[in-house]
Amino acid sequence: MRNGVNQAIQAHYGRSELAEVIFTALEQAGIDVRQLSLEALAPIDEFHIRGRAATLELAQAAGLRSTMHVLDIGSGIGGTSRCLAKEFGCRVTGIDLTDEYCQVAAMLTAKVGLDGLIDYRQGDATNLPFEDNAFDVVWTEHVAMNIPDKRRFYGEMYRVLKPGGTLAIYDVLAGAAGPVLFPVPWARTPETSFLVSPEELRQLLGDAGFTVSDWQDTTAEARVWFVNLAERIRRDGFPVLGFHLLMGHDFRTMAQNQGRNLEEGRISLGQVVAAK
Repeated sequence: MRNGVNQAIQAHYGRSELAEVIFTALEQAGIDVRQLSLEALAPIDEFHIRGRAATLELAQAAGLRSTMHVLDIGSGIGGTSRCLAKEFGCRVTGIDLTDEYCQVAAMLTAKVGLDGLIDYRQGDATNLPFEDNAFDVVWTEHVAMNIPDKRRFYGEMYRVLKPGGTLAIYDVLAGAAGPVLFPVPWARTPETSFLVSPEELRQLLGDAGFTVSDWQDTTAEARVWFVNLAERIRRDGFPVLGFHLLMGHDFRTMAQNQGRNLEEGRISLGQVVAAK
């Protein structure tokens, strides 16, 4: 089953010639790609609700420092890894199931001069290609929704994290009002969506061996952010740079549905910090 789900997820996220699409859009936006900055990439860089603001909030809660080696599971095109390396000076290894994302991430990271701190691997989050006790921090944002085998997912996180290390999670969770309206940014159909409730996540983390130290429900902030995004797309259409470059033009429908899912309590958002 896992291989079939993985293939469906790769098909959902994969887009041919993604690098060319991004660079064309950057040029159309008047950005000099020879002097690329993280600020210029911001509209497409962090493919999760509330973008960089959410990343920085989680980083502060997790106590990131320059001496740490962070594993970013589901690193996408590298926005989070670049943010963490630049803002905190830490070393980051990114891993993503979608090979094209890894290639684009490495290219953009080199363009902004952060490739000395960051490397990327293509791989499966439930079968991580790393040694035991390898990382100071294991980090993931908006990834678990696509992973059916949650016990293996959190078990692998625990395995590769050093004793005393930190787990940092920012994820979409099941809301009390369910079911989710599809398509959404992480899945076009229910077949690749695997949400758990906050209570189920807490149980899964405990079963894996983690001790939760901080738990924030950020659903209200997410609701405001996504409803505003969906309204801007409805009113003005797509900007030159935006998440539609990654997802295609049905991102308009995904954004509208995501806004409704948040407004109607079909999904919730959790920021979680735990320790091994």
